Amino acid sequence: MNLRAIRNGSALIACTLVLVVVSVLAVSLAAISGANLQMADNQHGANQAFASAESGLEVMRYWLSRVRIPSSTPPSDYLSSAIALVQSDLQDNEVSNIVVNADGSIPTVLIDADTGQNFQGQWSWDPDNPAILRVTVTGKRGLMSRTISVEYNIAPYHFPIFNYGIATKGPLQFPRNPTLTGATQNWEADIYVESANSLVAVDIGGNATFDGDIDIGNPLASVSYAGSLNIAGDFGQAAIAEHVETLDEEDRPEFPVPDVTQFRQYATGPVLDSTYTYSGSGMTLANATICAGTNPTFSGNGAVTIQGVLYIEAPNIVTFAKQVALQGLIVAEGDAQNPGTNAIKFQYNFASGDYPAGSQFDAIRQEQGSSILAPGFGVSFTGNFSSVNGVLAASSLYFNANASAVVKGTMISYSPDATQVDGNIAMNFDRSAMVEIPAGFDLYRVLQYNPASYALAF
Repeated sequence: MNLRAIRNGSALIACTLVLVVVSVLAVSLAAISGANLQMADNQHGANQAFASAESGLEVMRYWLSRVRIPSSTPPSDYLSSAIALVQSDLQDNEVSNIVVNADGSIPTVLIDADTGQNFQGQWSWDPDNPAILRVTVTGKRGLMSRTISVEYNIAPYHFPIFNYGIATKGPLQFPRNPTLTGATQNWEADIYVESANSLVAVDIGGNATFDGDIDIGNPLASVSYAGSLNIAGDFGQAAIAEHVETLDEEDRPEFPVPDVTQFRQYATGPVLDSTYTYSGSGMTLANATICAGTNPTFSGNGAVTIQGVLYIEAPNIVTFAKQVALQGLIVAEGDAQNPGTNAIKFQYNFASGDYPAGSQFDAIRQEQGSSILAPGFGVSFTGNFSSVNGVLAASSLYFNANASAVVKGTMISYSPDATQVDGNIAMNFDRSAMVEIPAGFDLYRVLQYNPASYALAF
């Protein structure tokens, strides 16, 4: 056999083997590359599905954050109430691409038509605890899906108005020399003035010392001062620039009106009508009621000691022409928007403190954080007052005394007219231990997101 022919044949076989091996490698590499591309696409799809679920979760958080369930709602009706409130909210805002069904299900919501991303949801209550709402959101992209579940706790609503020491709908006037301080922190003496109808939100006739900042609701309103203005250690225009802020509409606190009728159940003591003797030496009123239309004047020597609750029916003008020691709570009926001539007048020294000992006050002792709740009454202090042991909420407020007082709550005026704080008055706001939900203001339940409940279900 020819040696050259043998060599040529061997070379051909070797080349063929190399070609086969290279082809196999090429096919393998192509398959691996395709698999990698498929895996990458699957991972991308999974990430988009997860992003869709997160988007759905944020959408749910937004609408659920707007829910306020009346506090009188039975826990068994929390779910249906929340659903109804969100349905109404969506309709009022003309949102049509999100639907919440009566059973708490949220049908498919399209996020991106090009990628096919969407999410679905389901609301349900914890069967063991109706005060917990469970929200499940499933995000999808193609065949990929990812599910996130979270929980919301039902809790009483804290009104932002209680972040202030004084809050008035109308302008705030200080004709003389006011001093408003915080007992431990400057924020305890913060002020909010809505002043919708006045371009002068805060008007100061003399020298003023304020620890807290001043927030104003009217974007055109300002602070006017005639003497020295000191806010948290800054003076004059520098104080205004650093410590006076105009709030955007969405940041302006609302003025909640307390439910005073709930306190009638505690008024189990004497009923005071036109036959009652309101003059004389010191007297004690324990869980008493003043009948409508009585218009009494407490006069004479000594003091009036109010224990537990004093429930005042409307209409009425109640005048305390003698010293008052409040050991508990004064509440008065009436309409905050239409107070008429209803009034509570403190013409001499006033001081308030805690409920007294005694079993007859055990029931009301749970009502903490409020001192005078009279949203349909004008309340005036023309004598000295030394302490206010909780929220003071009235249709209007008026002060005229050279007083020095400790205030352990928020002073609220619902009137669009001016609140006048006359005299060389000093108020020290001690609110660091203030009750978060003052008595009478437990009006709503809200849904609070619990981040520790966040869970993924792949």
